[in-house]
Amino acid sequence: MTQQPEVPEQKPIGEVTHYFGKIGVMAIDLSDDLTVGEGIHIKGHTTDLIVTVDSMQIEHESVAKAGPGDSIGIKVGEKVRPGDKVYRAQ
Repeated sequence: MTQQPEVPEQKPIGEVTHYFGKIGVMAIDLSDDLTVGEGIHIKGHTTDLIVTVDSMQIEHESVAKAGPGDSIGIKVGEKVRPGDKVYRAQ
């Protein structure tokens, strides 16, 4: 029997704090850097979604990069839930 290679445990880079359904935007509190163009993986009890960050905003101002402690908004195509963890996509 062959063993599956171990996948290293991913460290979250943030957590979803709110989802605005009418406009399809999630708010994330970041614990690590994030740059426009990166892929992120949103995972929760009923959420498993990978998206590319096309744009992000802090206080309604577009930014190219955000870091730990920032609360950002990112447009997503599906519903996410508060408490969902955000990881870098592999």
